[in-house]
Amino acid sequence: MDRDQETSRVMKHIDENLRRVYRDVEQDEVPDRFKLLLDRLREQEKSNDK
Repeated sequence: MDRDQETSRVMKHIDENLRRVYRDVEQDEVPDRFKLLLDRLREQEKSNDK
């Protein structure tokens, strides 16, 4: 196997793994602490708009 083929094979492997990790993370639910923080920020924005 020449160097270009090996590089291509490795890049494909990296790409597949990154896609797999992204899919897993994408399916995770947002933690409650972040939801609370977002709610607080929204409330703050509403107060500042008045």
